[in-house]
Amino acid sequence: MTSAPRGVTAAAEPLVPPVGSHNEWDPLEEIVVGRLDGATIPSDHPVGTCNIPPWAARLQGLAAGFKYPRLLIERAQHELDAFVALLGALGITVRRPDAVGHGRRFGTPDWSSRGFYNTCPRDSMLVIGDEIIETPMAWPCRYFETHSYRTILKDYFRRGARWTAAPKPQLTDELFDSDFRVPEAGEPMRYILTEFEPVFDAADFVRAGRDLFVTRSNVTNRMGIEWLRRHLGPGYRIHEIEGRCRTPMHFDTTFVPLAPGKVLVNPEYSDVDQLPDVLDGRDVLVAPEPNRLDERLLRITSMRGMWLSMNVLMVDEKRVIAERHHTDMLRALETWGFEPIPCDLLHYAPFGGSFHCATLDIRRRGTLESYFG
Repeated sequence: MTSAPRGVTAAAEPLVPPVGSHNEWDPLEEIVVGRLDGATIPSDHPVGTCNIPPWAARLQGLAAGFKYPRLLIERAQHELDAFVALLGALGITVRRPDAVGHGRRFGTPDWSSRGFYNTCPRDSMLVIGDEIIETPMAWPCRYFETHSYRTILKDYFRRGARWTAAPKPQLTDELFDSDFRVPEAGEPMRYILTEFEPVFDAADFVRAGRDLFVTRSNVTNRMGIEWLRRHLGPGYRIHEIEGRCRTPMHFDTTFVPLAPGKVLVNPEYSDVDQLPDVLDGRDVLVAPEPNRLDERLLRITSMRGMWLSMNVLMVDEKRVIAERHHTDMLRALETWGFEPIPCDLLHYAPFGGSFHCATLDIRRRGTLESYFG
């Protein structure tokens, strides 16, 4: 074997990108799980209060900038720790953001705000293949949220991942409809966002290989959807689904791809007869009514409501982590041929969601495929 001449370095082994995820169900190898540390009640802003009842919005305005009550944190933390341990026991590598305080005020020349949390990495980052895209979120209090993930992002980038940030929005008053009110049932749908600039949360998209499904919402506008469509190019198709929720925000309690040809839909928020044509002939699984929440505090503080029963995390095409409390969903998953893994995360609801919201799958073992022809 001949050695390289002096002064010439032998070619390094090619980098194997640490990021690679094309859908919601390939075998899961690495994941980011959010943190509760430093979670702060968000600053008062119409885009952050338009999805909650008026009395709750008034309370939020009074409590803005204070840390979440210890009672809520402790219960959620206990369940989150057990969830992280479960992922490790399943052989999945778990990464966590930096612990930061969110009570500090920040701003731009046009506005100022305090922070919120880093409990839901699914909102601020979108993984498409070997690329992580930082999303242009519409809530001012979440403007710098991805900074707590920068240690992880820089590590992935150094190891070969692609790292993109969508245009940082201005978030000036022109983006928000000052006359917005939640539409009543039967009224035409309206949204608090204008088309002043592109904004979107990653949680309004779900992935199925070369096809992505999205809903327009109070955090995702048409310009945001179009920005991602142009960015991804002709190799991907983005299908917009119009839901029936009057206060839409995030798609993973409405429409959830579970496996090739199988999607879970919310019968309250979705019209199964109006789904995109590409779903013709696929198994459209209608979610059962969620089990009742007996704890009054959870009913009041849950940000995404009772349909968090749908906020499951696929380990692979068969195994699925689902909330232990929602026994009707567990039974339905078994009936549909899945293998549910019950876990507790009910008390994470006040911080934005459940298993899907609380995570960002970084690497799943699989290739980019077209499942819809």
